[in-house]
Amino acid sequence: MLVTRGGIRHSTWTHPCPISRGVLTGVHVSDHDTATPGPAHPLPRVIAIANQKGGVGKTTTTVNLGASLAEMGLRTLLVDLDPQGNASTGLGIENRGLEHSMYHVLMHDEPLENVIEPTDVKNLFVAPASLDLAGAEIELVPAFSREQRLKRAIEAVLDDYDYVLIDCPPSLGLLTVNGLAAAREVLVPIQCEYYALEGLGQLLRNVDLVKRNLNPDLEVSTILCVMYDARTKLAAQVVDEVREHFGDKVLRSVIPRTVRLSEAPSFGQPINTFDSKSRGALAYRDAAKEVHHDAT
Repeated sequence: MLVTRGGIRHSTWTHPCPISRGVLTGVHVSDHDTATPGPAHPLPRVIAIANQKGGVGKTTTTVNLGASLAEMGLRTLLVDLDPQGNASTGLGIENRGLEHSMYHVLMHDEPLENVIEPTDVKNLFVAPASLDLAGAEIELVPAFSREQRLKRAIEAVLDDYDYVLIDCPPSLGLLTVNGLAAAREVLVPIQCEYYALEGLGQLLRNVDLVKRNLNPDLEVSTILCVMYDARTKLAAQVVDEVREHFGDKVLRSVIPRTVRLSEAPSFGQPINTFDSKSRGALAYRDAAKEVHHDAT
């Protein structure tokens, strides 16, 4: 429903379903960001995968979406901004004892090209994280131009890639702000459970703050429903709520909750190579096609 306040139209959510009450209620989407399809996004695309809640499949989505895009012949770079380094290890990169990592890029102006490592997947590259990044949150506080460091680093290599996917940590600190300031788009993975929706409003408000103060080109372009359990009514309800509220921003593809998706990182592989015919692999391939369909 659209209401007018001060001459500006806002989208509001008034559906009586208890899932949205107190969760999606109060999450406003401006007319500029509604579901009406806009112009296609030009390549290269820089997409931050962000969700302040942990354990919602953010790193899994970064790794497997990236692998699926690479499988389509698109040169894809994964930037691991999470100090846990799960995106790096999930692609077979041992992040202990690295000579150079994203820490050195952010704190010591190391060129990003010196950090990038190839993976076993053709066209897929990763800029690995290290545990040192945990300290970068504090070290960045007094740093000059602290919010734009990642953006400058990515711009130096951007012409070499079709997609740059930034795996942001599950917080709204300076590392995530760097990711949002460097990106042109935000992809939000949403777990198909009630609690996963909590905090979504705060995430969108922070994206809006970054857009107004640091990065006017930033937009929430994509929402992906993950960890879908078809056996529960709640999962279907959550998907319906998210689709009704965010419209065409929500991908048609839904990522199922599967054991194979959980097992793949322990083997240092994306699902595409670990079990290429599994439901998870097929779902992420479909999601990658949808994401790329919106590109020029």
